[in-house]
Amino acid sequence: MFEHYIAFLINFISEWGYLAIVVGMALESACFPVPSEVVLPFAGYLVAEGRLTFGEALSAGLLGGMIGSAAAYTAGRIGGRPLVLKYGRCLLITEQKLRQADRWVEKYGDYAAFWARFLPIVRTFISLPLGIARMSWGRFLLFSFAGSIPWTAVLIYGGQKLRENWTEIMVYGDRINLAILALLIGLLLVVMAKSYLKRWG
Repeated sequence: MFEHYIAFLINFISEWGYLAIVVGMALESACFPVPSEVVLPFAGYLVAEGRLTFGEALSAGLLGGMIGSAAAYTAGRIGGRPLVLKYGRCLLITEQKLRQADRWVEKYGDYAAFWARFLPIVRTFISLPLGIARMSWGRFLLFSFAGSIPWTAVLIYGGQKLRENWTEIMVYGDRINLAILALLIGLLLVVMAKSYLKRWG
């Protein structure tokens, strides 16, 4: 069943190109079960084949992600937790998944919109609790967009480099998430250290 679903996604992206990337990423970010680990690496494969360009594939992925994230945020902000849980079952949204996202919001506040983009499951559902918490619309869009850039770019680039072996990214998707997160934290620490040394050096 899952293999047929993946084949459908591949055919959809192959036929519709950029539009399919926008739709696929919008659905995932709106909590539908559409894995970006399929959409983006296959887009990268199409880039390697010369059928798409990297910049436009990246733009399509980011646009779709923002559309879906904004939709999920709006649903949480307008409907609140009861409405999300009532109708979210159709999208496999459970209380446990929301609680996991809630913990990130409690721990990191508005910055959860950025950091949660690198974690499995939480990445997909984080927009809902941020909407429920009525996070500032502008900050939500800013942090969500910034957090989406590394993940989107790395998956497309990986698919481009792996070519016919792009499906390997599906196996190592979680590790890629953690690697990107570790790299960003490392860069943040370097910037903080330089700032500290400049101030007190």
